[in-house]
Amino acid sequence: MSLLGKAAVAMWWSVRPEQRAEFGDWHSHEHFPERMSIPGFRRGSRWTSTENADGFFVLYELEQYDVLTSRGYLDRLNAPTPWSTKMMPHHLGMVRSQCRVAASFGGGVATSLATVRLSPETGQEAALQAHLSETLRPLTSQPGLTGVHLLLTDAPRTSSPTTEQQIRGADGAADWIILLSGYDSEMIERALADQLAPSALRAAGARDNPMIGKYRLAFTMTPNDAVAV
Repeated sequence: MSLLGKAAVAMWWSVRPEQRAEFGDWHSHEHFPERMSIPGFRRGSRWTSTENADGFFVLYELEQYDVLTSRGYLDRLNAPTPWSTKMMPHHLGMVRSQCRVAASFGGGVATSLATVRLSPETGQEAALQAHLSETLRPLTSQPGLTGVHLLLTDAPRTSSPTTEQQIRGADGAADWIILLSGYDSEMIERALADQLAPSALRAAGARDNPMIGKYRLAFTMTPNDAVAV
């Protein structure tokens, strides 16, 4: 997939098995339509972990970075619905990153996704970003792969936690994020073991021990879809 805008919100969390059915109902039928009604939200997608039965990754693609501080978005974060208020405490281990899109290559929405969370070594930010921009672009032309993107976390300054954050508790944050999507999970695995292997990233200026997650598509929605819900 190619990202539909210049900013994004990337989130990882877990949901206990006994809450998963209601979570899917709420997230698909209330929460996604609510988010897609906010001006500047272009697409939302929810991905289920293929490694951890409780894990999810959710991505919101935003038209511009200033959507993150827009009245429409902050109003929703500070006035959750009763159903959202009920479900927020079940977002366990939330990692939530508000990002600028540094690079985005490819097109369409595929069924498999890998997320790579990494950080640059001090002083290596420019070198690492240049390396990744050069390395990521050719991946989209390989069989089985469809999109690859680089997100850099740049959270807007806010005066206090939002109501949703207060309900969940403290959120973590990623630093830099690589998203690799495709229709063949084996080809994603190859890229993770080659161009995006920890040793290759370290040689380009990244710190040790990037965090890798593997997911399959559960649901996606755009503002046009939300109108029909």
